[in-house]
Amino acid sequence: MKITEVGAVMTTDVVTAAPGTALGDVIRALGEHRVGALPVTDEEDRVIGVISTSDLTRPRPVRRQARTAGDVMSAPAVVVKAGATVTEGSWLMTGHDVGRLPVVDDEGRLVGIVTRADLLQAVLRTDGAIERAVRRDVLGSALWLTPRALAVTVEDGVVTLTGRLERRSDVDVAVRAASRLGGVVAVVDQLSYGVDDTRPRPAAVEAEEPVAGT
Repeated sequence: MKITEVGAVMTTDVVTAAPGTALGDVIRALGEHRVGALPVTDEEDRVIGVISTSDLTRPRPVRRQARTAGDVMSAPAVVVKAGATVTEGSWLMTGHDVGRLPVVDDEGRLVGIVTRADLLQAVLRTDGAIERAVRRDVLGSALWLTPRALAVTVEDGVVTLTGRLERRSDVDVAVRAASRLGGVVAVVDQLSYGVDDTRPRPAAVEAEEPVAGT
């Protein structure tokens, strides 16, 4: 797994709660393990919610007596897949204002947990390191070009790609591949291309057969 993927930086030893876990046990687990939240999982290890210290202190209707994790958990849970990039994980945390995310596989089963600090360590790359990664992983691996085939500049994590590629589809590949690199904040596309291979070719026009007697 690449270092730019969440699965490479997550913690796999995760403390969880079941929907029926008593709130007293949840509070003890949060204190003993010094964490701010626990994933709530079902019998198949699928994440169905998250219970945090803020969930425990949130006011609730008097008629509903909260006794278990399932009563107070936040659901559905905000999760991230192990194959997502650390940049995608950071955006998800920022968008939902959370400090940690349960990490799941393609079936939604819990495989780990990742914190903001985990993601920050992975994306802390200098502009020079990002430029080298673009030339190696984008130009070299994704496009099979020489490292100097395009002009690459990086400033505060913003990558600018300048130059000419043979096909328009190559431009799309370059931008997508660069945006997935750890530490990349945005990609500025200043690329041109020779052939637009993304448009469907027009159907061939068949010549009309001459009508007999004309």
